Amino acid sequence: MISLREKYIFKSVEAAPLAVFRILFGLMMLLSIVRFWSYGWIQKLYIEPKLFFSYYGFEWVKPLGDYTYLIFLICALSAIFVAVGYKYKLAILTFFLSFTYIELMDKTTYLNHYYFISALSFLMLFLPANVYFSADAKRNPKIAFQRVPAWTLNSIKLLLGIVYFYAGLAKLNSDWLFKAMPLKIWLPSKFDIPLLGDLLSQEWVQYAFSWAGAGYDLAIPFLLLYRKTRVMAFALVVVFHVLTRVLFPIGMFPYIMIISTLIFFDAGFHHKVLAFISKIFGIAKRTYDTNKDLLRKNGGLPQFKYVVIILFFVFQLLVPFRYLLYPGELFWTEEGYRFSWRVMLTEKSGYAQFKVVDGESGRWFYVDNTDFLTPFQEKQMAFQSDFMLEFAHYLKKHFEKDGHKNVQVYVDSQVALNGRLSTTFIDPTANLAQENESFEHKKWIIPFKDDIKGF
Repeated sequence: MISLREKYIFKSVEAAPLAVFRILFGLMMLLSIVRFWSYGWIQKLYIEPKLFFSYYGFEWVKPLGDYTYLIFLICALSAIFVAVGYKYKLAILTFFLSFTYIELMDKTTYLNHYYFISALSFLMLFLPANVYFSADAKRNPKIAFQRVPAWTLNSIKLLLGIVYFYAGLAKLNSDWLFKAMPLKIWLPSKFDIPLLGDLLSQEWVQYAFSWAGAGYDLAIPFLLLYRKTRVMAFALVVVFHVLTRVLFPIGMFPYIMIISTLIFFDAGFHHKVLAFISKIFGIAKRTYDTNKDLLRKNGGLPQFKYVVIILFFVFQLLVPFRYLLYPGELFWTEEGYRFSWRVMLTEKSGYAQFKVVDGESGRWFYVDNTDFLTPFQEKQMAFQSDFMLEFAHYLKKHFEKDGHKNVQVYVDSQVALNGRLSTTFIDPTANLAQENESFEHKKWIIPFKDDIKGF
């Protein structure tokens, strides 16, 4: 009997699925960057703002003025090289570094799928995705192999499974399941969608979407793994993500997930995809079908890769639960919320009026946020405590340069969560200019006055 270790890690499998994944990943990333550029978002999000909100520990990562376009160009070119498998190791490293740098430049633009792409491209650093049907394999037959260890495919499947399953766990909360929040707020606004518009305002539809969404996320990894349900599961993937794309402005994420789940199909399907590509571009696919086995050449998984990949997945499994280390309601404080696959779970809006006090003279005045922030930045800042803290420190430095002494910064903040009435979010007596960012709980956040049960 084959052990799980032999079956899922060291078993020799076809490299075709890995090659197809590499090609489609590179193309999707290229399209994403071209789309971002064509919409003028580089200028709007990374050049025009006066202030950029940083991730804790990455304050040194900032846009580079007009040179920011160069970062996007490098990212796009590396995506092309990844797709064709040309100098793959350097290309995927360049893509990972450039894309992650873009992601870290301003946390105002944080999205789960940006984090997913960074995590996936990091994992791909350790995958032999260029050993089959690639420019590298054609140029250097010594690195060309038709078969690879099973872990190279299963690691991608595992990451996708974590994303889906953890997103499902996050939906097992009382707001999502028993109040249909925030879908009850969002769906009625889509009344103009053909066929669905009238239905979306009905409460039973909102509850159906909530429960179906949770069930889908929890079940889909297992349905994709099981051969007899795989085709049906992929059809659900397409329907689910196309529907979410129609209902919500979430960019390329639905298409990225649809393309990524093709990795679950067997090698026969991927050989057909590669044969189709070969026909279009006049590539002699048979030259790659050597039946050479990478596992036999290397004798197993190198120790360094083994340790790094294990640590990577331990990180992915544990980090989403770091919120348990913080007191208070996660959806309210958002301490431990990011990087945990909590997708579209909250509808929050806020109001933040900052008061600057000259500590020596006692004089004070209110700040017009629009003097420093774009409308999008102000919207995000108004309900996130770490944004408010960083903005307060920015105001302190700005007005001390203007000649004010011992500047103190206070905020009158009101936040509404998932249809509840607005309540005070930040202690109005707390001088945020004296508070420092850290991984510790922010004691100056006013406790949530309701209870949301669940994960």
